[in-house]
Amino acid sequence: MRVLVAEDEEVLAELVATGLRRAGFAVDTVYSGDAALAYLGLHDYDVVVLDRDLPRVHGDDVARELVSSSSRTRILMLTASASMEDRVEGLDLGADDYLGKPFEFPELVSRVRALRRRRARTVPPLLERHGVRLDTVRRTAERDGRDLDLSPKEFSVLQILLEADGATVSAEELLERAWDAHTDPFTGAVRVCMSKLRGKLGEPALIRTVQGVGYAL
Repeated sequence: MRVLVAEDEEVLAELVATGLRRAGFAVDTVYSGDAALAYLGLHDYDVVVLDRDLPRVHGDDVARELVSSSSRTRILMLTASASMEDRVEGLDLGADDYLGKPFEFPELVSRVRALRRRRARTVPPLLERHGVRLDTVRRTAERDGRDLDLSPKEFSVLQILLEADGATVSAEELLERAWDAHTDPFTGAVRVCMSKLRGKLGEPALIRTVQGVGYAL
């Protein structure tokens, strides 16, 4: 759900981040290795898209630090060189996957999704509860056969609630997993998104507010 893009070419970093957000991920961007380590120490990322040639702290050293700390964050390493030797070296450093520049964006999204699935507990591609059916591969959602037409953020929140299998999910956990680091926790972003999601789900109401705790489906 949550991705860190560490790329020193700022225009490319923002293009990648924008595309990943449209695919439903919460994304943060940094432009140096030391900033990548700082963010990785603060937040629990599913995947880091890691440029190998980062300034201040090299991407290789970022990968080594993640591996040595036994982090569960998966590493998709990017490099301008796509030679076999570079791929082997990157994978030996601890990268989970490797992509040479230039790359096709759909392939990047697909690889990030695959790495996220490897990090997370096994979740079936189809999630169903109380007539709600969520296809996490095609990213479609319906209730009793009616298309819900969810935004990427609404889809992510509904997926988290379905994965909880009836357990309560706190607003803090939703912010951590579905929004990026720059979201002000006092803006009411979760509350607004939840209101829109409830409206699209329709009646009878499915999402229950547990006072002082969070939300449950």
